[in-house]
Amino acid sequence: MAGSRDYDPGPQIAHASGINLGTPDLERSLKFYRDLLGMEVTAQSDGVAYLRGYQELTHHSLVLTEQPEAQVNTYSFRVRRPEDVELFHQQLTESDVEVIELPAGHETGRGTAIRFLIPGGEHPIELYYDIDKPLAPQELRSKLPTNSSRRRGWGVRRLDHLNVQTGPSTVNQAEGWLREALGFKRREYIMVPQAPQTVMASWLSVTHQSHDIAIGISPDETNGRFHHVAFNIENYSDVLRIADELKDIDIEFGAGPGKHGIGQAMYLYIHDPGSGHRVELYSGGYQIMDPDFPEIEWTPLEAEYGQTWYGNVLDVGPGAKFLETTPSAGLRA
Repeated sequence: MAGSRDYDPGPQIAHASGINLGTPDLERSLKFYRDLLGMEVTAQSDGVAYLRGYQELTHHSLVLTEQPEAQVNTYSFRVRRPEDVELFHQQLTESDVEVIELPAGHETGRGTAIRFLIPGGEHPIELYYDIDKPLAPQELRSKLPTNSSRRRGWGVRRLDHLNVQTGPSTVNQAEGWLREALGFKRREYIMVPQAPQTVMASWLSVTHQSHDIAIGISPDETNGRFHHVAFNIENYSDVLRIADELKDIDIEFGAGPGKHGIGQAMYLYIHDPGSGHRVELYSGGYQIMDPDFPEIEWTPLEAEYGQTWYGNVLDVGPGAKFLETTPSAGLRA
């Protein structure tokens, strides 16, 4: 077609690529992610540690920052092209979203980035493209060139997705903004029964996954809340083995194992003992190949199957521990 070679889709998000978790007990958190989950520490200094899963070739997907409060400092997404950082900056500024420019090296191993808050959600987001791809130390290196290191511990492959929450009065704004401004596609969703125009929870992606980020209503009706970060595990049997081993160690067992109807993956929720942040170990799930994949709505009557297809049904009633969240930092954390 005439002119098709000149088509520019504009700036785009490539995938969910990182999270910076504040922890009051860095050493205890490190033992959890490094020694149990088997993540590789790529750098560490001045109370900050950088880690990656064994199939992540980039410098890191997880940052642990020692600080008094357990909070999420930033949620990171990699963009598709180097120029997309600046293009998103322009787009956000034109929409009156306050943006902070971050120099290369603000996070070790990473290039220039921008930071802003999701309108309505108030979660601190960072977008970047450039990131180092260091080789693992020889004693950790895998013979497989597609693995950054050998599989160790519980075998975390990569960061899978992020799950955040915000207040009921702003959830529609935040969820809609993620779709309209950042290009996420709504894959599955539930509406509030008593207010059918209000999103209860929505699962969104820019990749073949069912969700790279999920957003829902926070139980305490406040913005900027964090529910969990999910790390990808190779297979169902690994999740079951981890559940078995958890009974012998001092790690808080959250929920599972079971299989979600929404996303169709095996899950196990546990808590980082250094910070209390919730971590989901996630295996399987369906993949989206059709460009016209429809939005799937789950009714409140079906929601129990959506939460748990099999296994113990997740307790999402008033005051349920599974609904507890941790806070996110502000724009200038």
